Amino acid sequence: MTLLIEKKPEAAAGFRPLRPEFRRGFAPLAGAAVLLTLLVALAEPAASWQGGWAETRDRTHAAAVLLGIPLALAAGCWQGGRERRCRTGDLLRTSVRGALPRFLASAVPVALWVAVGHLVAAGCALLATWYCATGDSPYLVVPLTDTLLLFAAALGGQAVGRVVPWRLTAPVLATCGYVVLGFLSYDHRNTYAGLSPLIDTSVTKLTVWWQPWVSVLWVGGLAATAVLALTARRRAVALVPLALATAAAITLVEADELTRPNPVARRQVCDTSTTPQVCVNKRYEELLPQITEALSGLTGRLEGVDNLPVRFEDRAGRSRPDEARLPMVTPLGRSVVRGKLTDPELYAWEAGMSLVGRGECDTTDDAVARTDRAVEHYLAPSPMEKYFDDLAAKGTEADRAKLKARQQARARLLGMAQDERREWLSEYFATADVCDPSGVPTL
Repeated sequence: MTLLIEKKPEAAAGFRPLRPEFRRGFAPLAGAAVLLTLLVALAEPAASWQGGWAETRDRTHAAAVLLGIPLALAAGCWQGGRERRCRTGDLLRTSVRGALPRFLASAVPVALWVAVGHLVAAGCALLATWYCATGDSPYLVVPLTDTLLLFAAALGGQAVGRVVPWRLTAPVLATCGYVVLGFLSYDHRNTYAGLSPLIDTSVTKLTVWWQPWVSVLWVGGLAATAVLALTARRRAVALVPLALATAAAITLVEADELTRPNPVARRQVCDTSTTPQVCVNKRYEELLPQITEALSGLTGRLEGVDNLPVRFEDRAGRSRPDEARLPMVTPLGRSVVRGKLTDPELYAWEAGMSLVGRGECDTTDDAVARTDRAVEHYLAPSPMEKYFDDLAAKGTEADRAKLKARQQARARLLGMAQDERREWLSEYFATADVCDPSGVPTL
């Protein structure tokens, strides 16, 4: 009788010791802890990043670095001390496998689960922005490199846990990691600030293309050095990743600039069908129809009027002579939440104020101020106008007299014939930024 024995593939046999670690035990719990922590950190201020790709990038990156890396260090460290806690170290050393394979069999499942937890959290954030994105495009390199950082941190934490098996090593290591990362990330005057993976990138900036990958080399090199110094037969092998990590660190510290302007943030997209034209930053081009609609009442009343700015724009800094400032949509979570204007009437009023305001004048004549408020009321009245009118109506006799004068000025402007009003407004906007009251037409 011939006995047939099926020979299993070597790859399957080599993976068999890892299966229990992947399926149950501490590794899945570590991945779940990272996932839950990052989701909670992202969910609380969701309105401040959801809808903007650059905002989503910065928020998920900050959470991954400041929360994910310390958690990965703690998870790896706790797993690394398991042999000492369970008193199985002597037994495992009798195994035919070498120290490095034994280390990886314990460390890789935790590191992979931590990386998967981060990837799922980052994917959820990207999906949350995708359905209400206002323009631009996702920055996929950042979550990918962050995943590698967390993987490396878990391996490094495992090495620390093997060397220092004290039960409080994991929380102490996580706390130290958080403090060091926070110090390097937010003290930008520090010479070594570039060593932090979290670089100061506002929504108008990008890191230089090589910075994320060099940061991975820096952190991964340190982790590999710790692992090889602990497990390699020839400890001198650890000098190779140490040299790579040192070269990466020098590159990050000595670099002149680790950021560059975001080219998308420097471009404008315009709706030329209105007067003035309406232009928004290209990062928020999907908001242009909503903004044009919000300003439709204002721009409709200005049709045929001369001496107007050519366009509304939302560039940072002072406007050009032929431009008027749009209310800024950033930071998200105020005027724009999840890709929608929260208060179109308030937005239109703020835009109208950039046309009629004389904010740089030290003093303003009462008649000129009354005229400005009448033009403001005609173009896009303030949502608070009725409240202040009612307050003045209940005030002193002087308050009621000023209210009556304002109401008469509004009535005179509204009572003009259309051609007469266009001519008057053209004359008015020719002096919209003049502080001398003698040249300003009044109502």
